[in-house]
Amino acid sequence: MPMHNPPHPGETLLQDVLPELGISVTELARHLGFARPHLSRVLHGHAPISPDLAVRLERAGIGKARMWLGVQIDYDLWQAEHREQPAIDPIAVHA
Repeated sequence: MPMHNPPHPGETLLQDVLPELGISVTELARHLGFARPHLSRVLHGHAPISPDLAVRLERAGIGKARMWLGVQIDYDLWQAEHREQPAIDPIAVHA
């Protein structure tokens, strides 16, 4: 069953993971070796979770990289499906 307007995965990190770990954005950025301004953009839904960030999260013990990328893809697909798109007809198969 498709999810209704899934949250950006950065929201999950910000609202659920950071409080559970008891660390700040600055501490997480430092621990991951990631630029704090860019991590902040991810956490506030203004940038996607990249494969590099997903791998760093996994190495830090914060979920699996494929899970983070899967959540990002679910979010991106939902957003694309709900944006205005041009009318596109199926391509006819030539036999």
